[in-house]
Amino acid sequence: MGSILYNLVPIAVGAVAVVLFLGLWNMFRGGSASKSQQLMRWRVGLQFLAIVIIMATLYFLGPKP
Repeated sequence: MGSILYNLVPIAVGAVAVVLFLGLWNMFRGGSASKSQQLMRWRVGLQFLAIVIIMATLYFLGPKP
């Protein structure tokens, strides 16, 4: 279980980065404000998911007593 989560960490962080850059790119080029806001909402959700994955990875791969 831990190794699967370990491999999901870079994917989750990459997804957050992609959505962040898409939202920023949309804002800088003067795109729709509602689209930029929607992308930023997606970013927040993906950040939550990434944190859950990272914490689960630390839990399952942490030191064993």
